[in-house]
Formats: sequence, C-alpha cells, structure tokens
Amino acid sequence: QFTDLKDQLYKERLSQVDAKLQEVIAGKAPEYLEPLAALQENMQIRTKVAGIYRELCLESVKNKYECEIQASRQHCESEKLLLYDTVQSELEEKIRRLEEDRHSIDITSELWNDELQSRKKRKDLFSPEKKKPVVVSGPYIVYMLQDLDILEDWTTIRKAMATLGPHRVKAEPPVKLEKHLHSTRSEEGRLYY
Repeated sequence: QFTDLKDQLYKERLSQVDAKLQEVIAGKAPEYLEPLAALQENMQIRTKVAGIYRELCLESVKNKYECEIQASRQHCESEKLLLYDTVQSELEEKIRRLEEDRHSIDITSELWNDELQSRKKRKDLFSPEKKKPVVVSGPYIVYMLQDLDILEDWTTIRKAMATLGPHRVKAEPPVKLEKHLHSTRSEEGRLYY
C-alpha cells in the first residue's frame, strides 16, 4: 500500500512536471510568462533609450560638423581680411615711398639743375676765352670718344697682339719718321689731330 501511494504520488508529480514543461514549451506557463513580460518591457525601454541616444549622437555629430564648417568659414574670412589689409598696407607703403622718392628726386633734380646752372655761370665768369683751333694740314679726324674709352681700346688691342705671339706678327721694317708731324689735342671729349 505504501509503495502504491508512493508510486501514485510520483506519477502525479511527474505528470505535473510534464504539464508545466509542455506549458513552458508552448509559452503558456505563468512562471515563464511573467519574467518574459518583464524582459520584453525592459527590452522595449532599452531599445527606446538606445534610439533616443542614437538620435542625440547623430544630432551632436551634425552640430559639431556645422560648427566646424562655420568656424572654418569664419577663419577663412578673417584670413582673407587680414591678407587684404596686409597687401593694402604694403601697397600704400610702397606708394608712399615712391611719392617720397619722386618728391626727393624732384627736389634733388631741381637742386642739381640749379647747381649746374650756377656752375656754368661761374665757369663763364672765371674761365679764360676758348682757344682757337689750330689749323692742321693733312687728314683731319675728330673722334667723339672719351679719353678713357680710347685708352681701353688701345689696351685691348695691345693684349690681343700679345696673345697672338711673335710667330703671327709680321716683322715690319722700321718706321721712318716723317718730316710732317701732326699736332693732336683733346677738347670736351673730342680728339683733334
């Protein structure tokens, strides 16, 4: 009898556990449904919070992007204004210097002209009368070169002759002095002979 009761109790318990297991598998057990409802509610809350957080993050990134664009535009505008001011001030400084130079050149050229005129007047007052040109028989050549230019040409010719060497220069018979000697003179940068 006791064993029968024990077996019967065991079978009832086993059937209850099987029924509960079937309810859990079917999703109808209250022990399963209550925590599941709590989990689903928690999931919905967290999903909603994550969505709100996502929107806030996107808005924050968008605001940062717009702030960066605005800051870069403002920086570009300020740099352009600064560059414009710098170039303008440099150009104004150059214009000012050029005007100063022009005024100083005008002043110095006026002083120079005045000085030249006063020198000419002084020269005319103190210089003796000009000499009459000497009459020269034979060829008469007037050179428009300065004495310095003539000396430079002469030294260039001498150097060229020295580089040619003795084998290229023909031996010329000694030059006989002519009886006609020509007088030469240099006046105002001109060579007369």
